[in-house]
Amino acid sequence: MTSQLDLIAGVPVLFVMAAEAEYGPALRARITPLMTGIGPVEGAVVLTAALAAMAEKPRLVVSLGSAGSRGLQQAQVYQVSAVGYRDMDASALGFEKGRTPFLDLPARIDLPHRIPGVLTASLSTGANIVTGTAYDQIAEEMVDMETFAHLRACQRFGLPLIGLRGISDGVAEVHELKDWTQYLHVIDQRLAEAVDALAAALESGAIRL
Repeated sequence: MTSQLDLIAGVPVLFVMAAEAEYGPALRARITPLMTGIGPVEGAVVLTAALAAMAEKPRLVVSLGSAGSRGLQQAQVYQVSAVGYRDMDASALGFEKGRTPFLDLPARIDLPHRIPGVLTASLSTGANIVTGTAYDQIAEEMVDMETFAHLRACQRFGLPLIGLRGISDGVAEVHELKDWTQYLHVIDQRLAEAVDALAAALESGAIRL
């Protein structure tokens, strides 16, 4: 596990990704992310350990990568407006689905910082690949496997999080690895453009930390 802060418009930023397959040449020319591995457990454990070990903490963490969506434009990049945790279901005990018992957080947590010019969408995080009719059970507009975990790690250290996700799949059912990877080269370029927009927003003061 390695972690390195990127200086973006003078601001130390930690970029976080799950998989090398999402880290293409356009992003490689701009950032050096922490790779946490796939899924909410790996996302939480690796990012928490990295932040705890840092003598200098970032002022911002950016979680970026791919997501699935049945309704959003394939290969387009969206910033996360709010994120929920679809694995948490204690409704049998009377708790709202998505709310962790005895934790004072809503089922869907808003992410307040916005990059001007980047589309927004809500996100559901969980440990499963969502495909086909499984989308019927999800209220959020897109799905991934790490952002909620990254957010909880950031909250532990009092750090703001921005989420950026490119839609890699969802219109057709996912059956094999290439159904996920087919648009990653396009998403890489568009995520890089979103990183450039973040830099401009930090430089202009449109995003204040």
